[in-house]
Amino acid sequence: MDHATLDARLAAIARQPFRAKFHLREPEMEFVALRGMTVVREHAADLIGKRLAPAHPAKDGKQTPWGGHPVFRAQHATGTCCRSCLQRTHGIGKGRELTTPEREYVVDIICRWVEKECARRTVRVPGDEDSDRRGDG
Repeated sequence: MDHATLDARLAAIARQPFRAKFHLREPEMEFVALRGMTVVREHAADLIGKRLAPAHPAKDGKQTPWGGHPVFRAQHATGTCCRSCLQRTHGIGKGRELTTPEREYVVDIICRWVEKECARRTVRVPGDEDSDRRGDG
């Protein structure tokens, strides 16, 4: 999904007082700065696949920690933390497995929020070209 569409959606979500209060904390910012958005995207896809995509996720409504990883914080900020929030915020219904395009959308909106948080805080986020030198692969 293009950045303009994601940015418009994020702006609408940010008008919700509960969602607007979430921001990356220093350890999460450091994670992004050290590991890069490629790793954040991989983690987001994995976490969404395991914790949000199933038709009936385990502990739905309580499966997403409040922080400790940029993806978790982003999920609360974007309304992608549980199936109820996903339905209420994005119109993606409960009771069925997420489709591939829905999973991609959720990962895209999470990653765009993280990118915007990093830009807001002027944190250098390494690109894909740095991944071999970080030794995280």
